[in-house]
Amino acid sequence: MMSQHTVWRVGDDIDTDQLAPGAYMKFGLDEIARHCLEGVDARFAAGVRPGDVLVAGRNFGIGSSREQAAAALVQLGLRAVIAPSYSGLYFRNAFNVGLLLLTCERAGEIAAGDSVGLDLPGQRVLKADGTALPCEPVPDFLLDMVQAGGLLMQLKRRLADGSLPRHPMSAV
Repeated sequence: MMSQHTVWRVGDDIDTDQLAPGAYMKFGLDEIARHCLEGVDARFAAGVRPGDVLVAGRNFGIGSSREQAAAALVQLGLRAVIAPSYSGLYFRNAFNVGLLLLTCERAGEIAAGDSVGLDLPGQRVLKADGTALPCEPVPDFLLDMVQAGGLLMQLKRRLADGSLPRHPMSAV
């Protein structure tokens, strides 16, 4: 049986300043996470539970390149973000810190409070009513990165198990 995830919902153009407010950047990730999205939904940071998902509108993660904007969602225990589009910088930062992003053109069909399943092999989001919403394929290397807990953890694991050359030129 596929695990179910409770949905939080935000609109279009959520920027990195809303995800990781600049006023808290000097206090560390725990404090940044406590203020994540407070200007959009004051209940979010305190209410989100491990495994929840965030469904957003277009252009999620626009703004600066601050990695903390993705790391704050990981810190809160979010399982994934589902949106029709993302900022390119945010997209890369999210996977680097182990946050799964699913690009789903029909994300607008998912409401706050809904329960959804994430069918990663099938690259789709499953609504409680049985509706399957297709997502753009996520490459296996990015899924592996998320499963490992981010790029750094993936590289550490690959170094430890010998699947990554210790010197980059040794693979040439």
